[in-house]
Amino acid sequence: MNHKDPQTPTSSPFDAIRHIDEELGEHWSARELSKLLGYARFDKFLNVIAKAEEACRTSGQVVSDHMSHMGHMISTGKGAKREVEDVLLSRYGAYLVVQNADPSGKPIVALGQTYFAMQTRRQEIADELVELPEDQLRLLRRGQMNVYNTQLAETARDAGVVQPRDFAVFQDHGYKGLYGGLGARGIHQRKGLKKSQDILDHMESDELAANIFRASLTKQKLEREAIRDRNEANRTHHEMGQAVRKTIIETGATLPEDLPTPEKSIQQLQREEQKRIEQRKQPSLFDELPPAQE
Repeated sequence: MNHKDPQTPTSSPFDAIRHIDEELGEHWSARELSKLLGYARFDKFLNVIAKAEEACRTSGQVVSDHMSHMGHMISTGKGAKREVEDVLLSRYGAYLVVQNADPSGKPIVALGQTYFAMQTRRQEIADELVELPEDQLRLLRRGQMNVYNTQLAETARDAGVVQPRDFAVFQDHGYKGLYGGLGARGIHQRKGLKKSQDILDHMESDELAANIFRASLTKQKLEREAIRDRNEANRTHHEMGQAVRKTIIETGATLPEDLPTPEKSIQQLQREEQKRIEQRKQPSLFDELPPAQE
């Protein structure tokens, strides 16, 4: 049985188009979502979905688990029907789609980004309630870091950070703000990594969370202030890194450079997780978790 959530005066319009299905579970129709976000033509919205699919792949998730292309029949008048293309979106899939939608002249897009960010936070709370082991939290947050870095790179490009070297310098400004002056090379050396090893693959979950926060704040400020100067973008990234560091200090938490370096890399954890999935000794990290309690 498939039904939409009833809309109440205080509910979000995104709740109103949310479907609950006994077989498919919670999902959104991309066609309905495109109309709500102000897209007059669905073929234009398919470009947004393509970007979201790439972000999903980058995060290490299986795209078909979150974005399922399908066709369904609609009425065209006088009793006639025709089949149209649609994409069923999971909560995470809808989140990625809205994150990649064009906010120009569409306030509803910003509302959607806030809505799905809150939904994602609820899922994170659900993750915490089931007390995921540190290794699995690392896998989750490393995937999230990929998504945030992809989005940050796109936003930074609009601010003049175009060439690969420009982006490396831009990233270094963020790291130096967060790590008290240590850039990527300094962090790499402090962790004692080999030249080919990525520092993000050797961070524990709390360190990854701090970097996700840094990337998120920077993306928001670049967009909010419509920054179009490369040097200003670098300064902004440094300031947001400093802001996260200040919060860590004020709360008495451990500074990122003082957190321990895990013994296993993300790649090792991924291989172990894949073996567990194949052997069915425990549920997959990406199996559906129970919904958060209201």
